[in-house]
Amino acid sequence: TISVFENEASACTVSLFFSLLQVVWLGLNVFLFVHAFLTFEKSDKYYYTRELIGSSLAWARASARCLNFNSLLILLPVCRNLLSFLRGSCSQLDHNLTFHKLVAYMICLHTVIHIVAHLFNFERYRRSCKTAEHLTFTSIAGLTGVIITLALILMVTSATEFIRWCYFEVFWYAHHLFVIYFIGLVIHGIGGIVRGQTEDSMKEHPHSKCAEEYKDWGEHCRRPRFEGLPADSWKWVLAPVILYIFERLIRFYRSRQKVVITKAILHPSRVLELQMNKSDFRMEVGQYIFVNCPSVSFWEWHPFTLTSAPEEPFFSIHIRAAGDWTESLIRACEQQNSPMPRLEVDGPFGTASEDVFQYEVAMLVGAGIGVTPFASILKSIWYKFRHADHTLKTKTIYFYWICRETGAFAWFNDLLASLEREMEECGKVGFLNYRLFLTGWDSNIAGHAALHFDKSTDVVTGLKQKTSFGRPKWDNEFSALAAAHPRSVVGVFLCGPQTLAKSLRRCCNHYSSLDPRKVRFYFNKENF
Repeated sequence: TISVFENEASACTVSLFFSLLQVVWLGLNVFLFVHAFLTFEKSDKYYYTRELIGSSLAWARASARCLNFNSLLILLPVCRNLLSFLRGSCSQLDHNLTFHKLVAYMICLHTVIHIVAHLFNFERYRRSCKTAEHLTFTSIAGLTGVIITLALILMVTSATEFIRWCYFEVFWYAHHLFVIYFIGLVIHGIGGIVRGQTEDSMKEHPHSKCAEEYKDWGEHCRRPRFEGLPADSWKWVLAPVILYIFERLIRFYRSRQKVVITKAILHPSRVLELQMNKSDFRMEVGQYIFVNCPSVSFWEWHPFTLTSAPEEPFFSIHIRAAGDWTESLIRACEQQNSPMPRLEVDGPFGTASEDVFQYEVAMLVGAGIGVTPFASILKSIWYKFRHADHTLKTKTIYFYWICRETGAFAWFNDLLASLEREMEECGKVGFLNYRLFLTGWDSNIAGHAALHFDKSTDVVTGLKQKTSFGRPKWDNEFSALAAAHPRSVVGVFLCGPQTLAKSLRRCCNHYSSLDPRKVRFYFNKENF
């Protein structure tokens, strides 16, 4: 019972911490925006500037302040080594990519406000000798503003889930435009295009007395003098940029350590298993690494979940052919008379799946190759049972694997069969409950399965558990789990697409009891 309440308290802390973080972040955005807006809207220093271009000055400067603030934050959630170091005591850091996306959306919002405000500024500025178009493409502020905006558009549009899953290379290269974004941001204000009255001039030329007597300037009032605002974006982003450079240096050092491929196995459905060794490599279940193959692409690094267990003398990944990079790597490893391609590895890095053994009841959901983090978990369980590890808190695991084709089950069958035998020998038949779902099937496959339904093993996988055709009915699954564990805290872990994440998150909220003494579901999703 104590363990159940500890798990619930930990899960509540994670949710509360992230919610509090969002509130503080939003509050700081509002404060900075309002403070900057009132400064430029009310300050005597900018009286004449407001007379020239109106309130759009305040809108532009307030949004600029928030852009600087969010640019300060945008790099911190992707400092993977820092987060992995801190994660031992801060599992809340699993929301790092979610926060990264929220900050990016806020940058987009304030970019739009900033651009629209300056469009109004340019319209009012037409009374001067320069046109808006001339100012846009000849001034430092105008030119860097255009470059920053184009870089931001490319980064955001290439970061959609479809692009990341289907054209990872596009996402990878486009996202490195952040270098241009930060360089442009730092030099954007160097030209001092926004000008305010100098302090000495405000004493010699108070606008309250002199503004209406502009015809007599030089006689009763000295002409006002102005100065451009100094560039201050560098003050906001200097520390996180230095931290990120340090992060990249650590990645570079670790990636240069020699990696030896000890075995390469090509499974059905063109899934390549690579078993590797690297000095001083230590991992936990559910972690992931970044892999680079210089012979395929010198710059591209791709994330892969580790499928090996910490107890094994090697670490492994499974790579599905899903694009040019993966196809090229698989072909390089298939060549019989050629040496294995050289790989560079950065990691491992922590994920939400590391916490699976903190729950007495765990629900694991994998879609396609998304089963990989759970391979590591299930292998580790197998080793724990073989060595009679009594520290294992987990009492029951429910495992769901959803695949489009029958061949995808093949590489995982041996592990599941071993676990079936191990559970029977240990008298723990109810410990692992797994369900396999085939979503891409035709009448021939279904008819063949129905014809041999009475057999002791499944005709599709050869396992004792029969394969289901179609997708899981999650409401039924959650309802059954809630009935079977009425007083448990259930950890729900997903590695799969966002549409499935929405369904599982909804079920977690719907089937969690308001009574803290009854069943509660806590959702965790793998993020790379």
